[in-house]
Amino acid sequence: MTELDLKLVGHNAVRLDGLEKITATAKYADDIDLGPGMLYAAILGSPYAHATIKSINTSDAEQVPGVHAVLSGQDCPGTCGLYLKDSQLFARDRVRYVGQQVAAVVASSQGIADKAISLVKVEYEPLPVLQDPLEALKPDAVLIHPDLGDYEVVPWLYPQPGTNIAHLRKIRKGDVEKAFEEADYILEDWYHIPHVVHAPIETHVSAALYTFDGRLTMWNSTQSPHTQRNILANVLNLKHKDVRIITPYVGGGFGGKAGVNMEVIAAACAMKVPGHPVKIRYSRKDEFQNTSQRQELKAYVKMGVKNDGTIVALKHQLFWDVGASAEYGSNVVNATGFSATGPYRIPNVWIDSYAIYTNRPPCGAYRGFGYSEFHFGIESHIDRIAKALNMDPVEFRKKNAIQEGDTVAYGVEMGPTGILKCIDEVAKAIEWGKESKSDDVNRVRGKGFALVWKAPAMPANESSAAFIKFNEDASINILVSGMELGQGFMTAMGKIAAEELGLPLEKVRVELPDTDRNPYEWQTVASHVTWSCGNAVRRAAIDARNQIINVVSIAHHIEEADLYLEDGTVKCHAKPDFALPLEEFVINGIQMSDGTFRGGPVLGRGSFMPEFTSAKVDPETGMGGHPNVHYTTGAGAVEIEIDKETGRVRVLRMAEAFDAGKAINPDLVKGQIEGGFVQGLGTALWEEVIFDEEGRIRNPNFTDYKIPTSLDAPREMHSIIVEVPQLDGPFGARGVGEHTMIPVMPAVANAIENALGIRIKSPPMTAEKIVQALKEETGKSL
Repeated sequence: MTELDLKLVGHNAVRLDGLEKITATAKYADDIDLGPGMLYAAILGSPYAHATIKSINTSDAEQVPGVHAVLSGQDCPGTCGLYLKDSQLFARDRVRYVGQQVAAVVASSQGIADKAISLVKVEYEPLPVLQDPLEALKPDAVLIHPDLGDYEVVPWLYPQPGTNIAHLRKIRKGDVEKAFEEADYILEDWYHIPHVVHAPIETHVSAALYTFDGRLTMWNSTQSPHTQRNILANVLNLKHKDVRIITPYVGGGFGGKAGVNMEVIAAACAMKVPGHPVKIRYSRKDEFQNTSQRQELKAYVKMGVKNDGTIVALKHQLFWDVGASAEYGSNVVNATGFSATGPYRIPNVWIDSYAIYTNRPPCGAYRGFGYSEFHFGIESHIDRIAKALNMDPVEFRKKNAIQEGDTVAYGVEMGPTGILKCIDEVAKAIEWGKESKSDDVNRVRGKGFALVWKAPAMPANESSAAFIKFNEDASINILVSGMELGQGFMTAMGKIAAEELGLPLEKVRVELPDTDRNPYEWQTVASHVTWSCGNAVRRAAIDARNQIINVVSIAHHIEEADLYLEDGTVKCHAKPDFALPLEEFVINGIQMSDGTFRGGPVLGRGSFMPEFTSAKVDPETGMGGHPNVHYTTGAGAVEIEIDKETGRVRVLRMAEAFDAGKAINPDLVKGQIEGGFVQGLGTALWEEVIFDEEGRIRNPNFTDYKIPTSLDAPREMHSIIVEVPQLDGPFGARGVGEHTMIPVMPAVANAIENALGIRIKSPPMTAEKIVQALKEETGKSL
């Protein structure tokens, strides 16, 4: 043990409270500085998309001055994963995608770590590379996970050992074949949606400190502090009480910082050098190839309708490329399988949703959780069928839109929905039916429409908890573990508590997560925290309010039913002059006439778990359970202008409406609509991860991977809130965060068809694709 080790042991053993100061001064994870003893890690990625590892030689790296440790698969035998444990900390027997972590070096500076990692020698033997999910399904395809049958998996996923299928969700409702026989018109076709990346401005960052008392403390840029703690404790054989995750503000997540990623490597590195903090910060290239991407989808859609426009049958087969690991992406595939009808009333349904391994980077949660992808095919199909029947696309959607009491694909009744009002509001804002013409003869205009629904994709026993503690001045601290990602979570929780406790908002502070201090939250994903964590916060506020009312009732001999809270004061319906400021007693209690006190510090607690959900369904039909808690529905439309000389698309106007149940903060909901639209616009017009034949990403940077900027946003944006209350939501609220980008891709595709008469079936709908499609359609260029 070095002198520095001994100093750090003493320092960390007696001054762990200093971590609070470090966190308080660091706004983001990348700001974390744990002092002069901090070490830095560099990671070696595989140059092959698929290969066996013959040998790893780290001796040269170990000899570099300043290197403290070198790790490889032999040092980290565990596997990890949220739903399917198919992921290794470092590849041991084989690599399955370009960039997969093979080894790491921990050194006194980033430069030394980078130099040393280049000296690690790995001998590989290449294997066949699979990049097409349909090719990976063939019986003679090489198996990417030969040990699939040995992996630990949650009971509601169905991996198929001996294949590349990590999961298959089936839905069978009604008699699909008979319905197709009776249909007047049938349209079937394929759609392809490519991989995209999350592209947060802040890349993944983690700092970890493991002390000699067996304590692991981490500062992570994550959406999932408690879930990370659980995964890390299990894979590293630590007790949960000895793992602490502290989460500063997150500089963009969009699903890419859900679950666990490089944080487990930071933890393993820190455990190798006890007493030394270790930091890992991903580069932009790392962010592209070593964090989860959005799944590629190849979708087959067959829909049958009557001449009056009634949809009678749907066969929807979704072939998802989940990459080299399905530890998170398998749930995307599962969730979309239940909902791949789109927001429509369809009596006969056949859905197959496949999670298929390939030799591309692992895929997982991305804003929309697979709904953007399958909606592209469904909503494109809807427009094409309406055109074939000579029906207005909006009227066709209104005729078939699902309503409260209708039966969804898995046999459960649809809950409250304002989808028809959303349709009407968007149609009005976009001036549907009114032709738009450009003043420039070289430009044409078109309008496109799309519907959307999405359910929170989460386990049946997802749960949230909250503490509310009063301070001497009657201000409150709300302790929750939902993450502020820029979506306004903290403001929403503050408003819910303030409403129940009769406090001005300036008296409320919502704390960032710290798993030692803040109570449990599953993850900040699935657009569920306003609903779930909001319910927990409301219950905690009601608990605190009841304590306040009770002690005042006892001390002042007033019926509890007559007391209420307003403006930081307890008031009485029966005694208009009665007013007791909260700061007089929420800590010190109320003194009685005999000199004794009643009450004491007020601490509210609340928890929430949906008690009607069940993942126990028939694996062959999807029937028999209640996998989703509710759906948020909405509509979106665009008006575009296309330059006939270049094929460039510009969005002139957008309109989106969503049934938020109750908008806790209307301005934030509108901000989510605008931001989600712009993100969706990127996937519609520019974004695509491009791979070469060897499985390497060709555009792992913002020079070659185009994301939208403020200059691409339409100048006219209509963000519309509809409110049909969610009966079990806090004040009727339900989430809208992900939904706002879902209608954009199909709405743009439908607008292009409206303007030019061409149908593009694979985004991004670039200028080049438009020119090529028109050539194929008409035999001439624009």
